[in-house]
Amino acid sequence: MNIKTWNVFAVLLAVLSMNFAGCSSDPNGDPDGPIIDSPKVITISVDGKIFSIPSPIQTAMLIKRTGANYSKAYLNPADKVNGYATRMQKALNLGVFGADLGYVTMYDQNQDAIAYFQAAQKLAEDLGVSGAFDKNLIERFKNNIGKQDSMLVLVSTAYRSADNFLKNNDRDDVGALIIAGGWIEALHFAVNVNKDKANEEVKQRVAEQKISLGNVIGLLETYAGQEEYAEILNSLRDLKSDFEGVEYKYVYEKPVTDEGNKTTTLMSKTTVNITPEQLSSIGQKVESLRSIIVE
Repeated sequence: MNIKTWNVFAVLLAVLSMNFAGCSSDPNGDPDGPIIDSPKVITISVDGKIFSIPSPIQTAMLIKRTGANYSKAYLNPADKVNGYATRMQKALNLGVFGADLGYVTMYDQNQDAIAYFQAAQKLAEDLGVSGAFDKNLIERFKNNIGKQDSMLVLVSTAYRSADNFLKNNDRDDVGALIIAGGWIEALHFAVNVNKDKANEEVKQRVAEQKISLGNVIGLLETYAGQEEYAEILNSLRDLKSDFEGVEYKYVYEKPVTDEGNKTTTLMSKTTVNITPEQLSSIGQKVESLRSIIVE
């Protein structure tokens, strides 16, 4: 069993790309060249099964685009990092802090970005996976926050560092928990932003998570034999029951590739329908699930 190497840290690394999402990076291009932008979808392969989960950066970008004001109340305070004792808590909250980092950087909150990067780094160290980020890279990140061109190069470097590290280390379950934590935090952002000020785009983003939720559950069910997974899996399954009534339709259209710019634009479309009652119930269960993780 092996998660594709770079995807274990995709949640954390994707958020570092800030404003560079929008096209797919070229997997066949120059391996030492900068990554153009972060993936919109994290694709994970476990035991021959493929799970696709949206990157948290996409929700952060959507929230900023709607004109919603920055709210620190949405975040899991970075100073809570020392309160996480178990391996599961640390891995889940590494994903949470990664999503929080994406949110604060989207709003140019540089001091908060440093705090969340440091919190994520501590959890990575506690989990024994800090080898993906050397001290030089961390210092360069701190010194270049707000400089988009420099950050673009650093994201590329971070991806390669994680890839090289994970090729030689088995971190399957940790990676799954990081991804789940980031996904839950991004959904928490969406339901709260929509609650504060209703927005059709944000509401649709919540509804679209019906499919993603199934993938998150499927990913964590790989480790269902471990007792510590029972509470979060039961909560996710309970949340799934609320998503059952959400109407979701996916229409596939062939992607358009620009060979010259080495980009691919996804043309497929989704149509979703979610009632206010469904949205309210989903929001309540998301908050309950998140509390299990961050408290």
